[in-house]
Amino acid sequence: MFQEVITPRFGEIDFLGHVNNTVLPQWFEHARNPIYRIFIPEFKYEELNLILAHFDVDFKSQMFMNFPVEIKSYISHIGNSSFTIFQEAWQNGKLCVSGSTVIVYFDFQTQKSCPIPEHYKHKLQEHLINK
Repeated sequence: MFQEVITPRFGEIDFLGHVNNTVLPQWFEHARNPIYRIFIPEFKYEELNLILAHFDVDFKSQMFMNFPVEIKSYISHIGNSSFTIFQEAWQNGKLCVSGSTVIVYFDFQTQKSCPIPEHYKHKLQEHLINK
């Protein structure tokens, strides 16, 4: 599991005082960075062989400014050429948002998915959970 703590900023709050629902996909994207570093430790984008194929977000409870949000990221599935990242946003000990993202190992020259190399699969398995 990977953890990231985010403090909501004033501009991320809507007129009701809630964290705006458009912010969560951005926070989840930011919290996926350690997983991407499994594939590109120096974060050289030109070497990245991953594309996002799908994501979903489920809102369970309101979140507010002035309280930190903990983003937890896990690997929930590893396939032949793709893997799924499951993420949760917690505030004040309460699960507020969950979501999943399917990432595909991709060859940009052939424009096709390709098998994830075994050494990457082993590193992903260290963060595998059943969700």
